[in-house]
Amino acid sequence: MLLRHVARPMLASWFVYEGVQTARKPTEHVRAARDGVELVERTAGVDASLSESQVTTLVRAHGAATAVAGLCLGLGKAPRTAALALAVLTLPLAVVNQPFTTRGPERQERTRKFVTNLGAIGAALIAGADYEGRPGVQWRLAKARHDLAVTAHAKQDAVVAGTKGAAHGVAGTAKGVAGTAKGAAKGAKGTVTGRTKGAKSATKGFQRTAKGLGKGAGKAARRAAGAKAA
Repeated sequence: MLLRHVARPMLASWFVYEGVQTARKPTEHVRAARDGVELVERTAGVDASLSESQVTTLVRAHGAATAVAGLCLGLGKAPRTAALALAVLTLPLAVVNQPFTTRGPERQERTRKFVTNLGAIGAALIAGADYEGRPGVQWRLAKARHDLAVTAHAKQDAVVAGTKGAAHGVAGTAKGVAGTAKGAAKGAKGTVTGRTKGAKSATKGFQRTAKGLGKGAGKAARRAAGAKAA
């Protein structure tokens, strides 16, 4: 989106400028930083005991970090992370510039800086929440839950289907074994019946042969008797 590529450098320019100016000229920010440290000490009841040089070093480091994060945002390098880092880095500025504990002319200047810092934090948070059209974390979590539920349901269906298939397979095997046994029984019965019929046929054949031999012997005897008489 063209607007995104234009808006990011525009937003980052303020952070880069403020960060560079703070790193180059920390003196005008050291007083506000010192007031912020004292406010934290009074609120938290701790003694930071930071020297002037230490506070100056912290101010310079804060300015450099702000400038680097602003450059990353403007160049589109990890823009969401850079924007969230800028929001965190600007939060201490809003704290040290808060106008609620001051009186007189200084309060107006602090109020202006405080409101500016709040606006910068809000803009950085909006930039940090920009997913560039990609699904957000909430949608991804909902989709992951849905995918897990679908996977679990599919596994359950597969287990049920496998159990049913195994039951059908066992039943089919039992039927096959029963059919094989029945066929074997029929085959054995047919073999016995065939052998019985064969024995009967052989017996009848022997009987017919014996009867034929008897008739032949009778005829031979009659012929012999006739020949003797002649």
